[in-house]
Amino acid sequence: MHDSLVNIVPHWCKIWQVLPMASPITLFGITWNHTRGFVPMVATAQHWTDKHPEVTISWQTRSLKDFGEFPIERLIENFDLLIIDHPFAGYASANNVLLPLDELLPPDFLVELAANQVGVSCDSYIAGGHLWALPVDAATPIAGWRADLLTQHDASVPQTWDDLLALAHRGLVAVPAAAVDALMHIYMLCIALGEEPFLSEEQFVAEPAGLEALTLLQELIAAAGPENIDRNPIRTWEALSRGDTLAYCPFAYGYANYGQQDYTANRLTFGAPVTFNGLPLRTTLGGTGLAISSRCQHPEIAAAYGGWVMSEQCQRGLYTRTGGQPGHRAAWTDPALDQFCNGFFSATLATHDAAYLRPRYAGYIPFQEEAGFVIRDFLRDDGDAGETLRRINDLYQESLGRG
Repeated sequence: MHDSLVNIVPHWCKIWQVLPMASPITLFGITWNHTRGFVPMVATAQHWTDKHPEVTISWQTRSLKDFGEFPIERLIENFDLLIIDHPFAGYASANNVLLPLDELLPPDFLVELAANQVGVSCDSYIAGGHLWALPVDAATPIAGWRADLLTQHDASVPQTWDDLLALAHRGLVAVPAAAVDALMHIYMLCIALGEEPFLSEEQFVAEPAGLEALTLLQELIAAAGPENIDRNPIRTWEALSRGDTLAYCPFAYGYANYGQQDYTANRLTFGAPVTFNGLPLRTTLGGTGLAISSRCQHPEIAAAYGGWVMSEQCQRGLYTRTGGQPGHRAAWTDPALDQFCNGFFSATLATHDAAYLRPRYAGYIPFQEEAGFVIRDFLRDDGDAGETLRRINDLYQESLGRG
């Protein structure tokens, strides 16, 4: 059973308030370079400064790849606030890089947070009995499509894996298969085959399921086209929304932005992935968390800002309306926000609630990066599934010894 926020609420917490200061201060934050990652942080920072003029919060960006892989110990040298991926929680627990937020935020706030998470997005930031980030953003791979192009090609939204392959052979499917995304698809397919990965320290996954998962993904990418190997989710949604050929994506980390009326040239529709052997595919939880550097000189101020960004008021209002994808359940069940994003929230909430939680042990991040490249090479070079699985297992064994 994974860690739960409910189990750490009784920890002693400082009072959540902005303390008076003798002179103005500036907090520096680092997020990722997409409207969803950057604009809501800038908007919330400016609003915070409007209410608390003694505090300035300055946000910068990094690439989506760096978001998932760049070492936290280097980021904390320059930043007080960090938007991070939840697998970093294990590393944070084993190293003094982030501040435990359960010791900075009030117990009643933590109780409300646990009760209103999307899937296990809040629990995903817990490791070693502490909460290391606030789940300001929730995401998992979901399906998306251009209804106009499907109609134009006399095609319908695929319901099964076989339907998906048939549509891919028609040249209408885009699948993000850049390194880390390809790895997330392998997790998903292993689960669909009845073998959840990482349950044993002896191997990444049982060999029959691992080999079949690799083969299934290889067949899909071969049908959809090799250009997908260079696509991440953003490039995939951009290709669908701005082009006139690609009509369907079976699973990519969802971006509610592409359902908004004025965000892109062609509004997308979203829903659950196809079924496999009669059951819905269970995709791999993503999203982002707001963390505080262990070097932050004003942790109470940073925590107060973070707590407000995570609040229902902000998540249902300023955060989502300025391009954010909220992590508070009340925003996901808000009919006005759902309409604003073309039904994104209601159509995909069940998929998010069922999402698979990646490991968060201290050595996981290097495994994710390196195993992703192994799978990318396998797809690009029409590689051997057996050799690829052996390399992944070797990387897994190495990762268990990293700290």
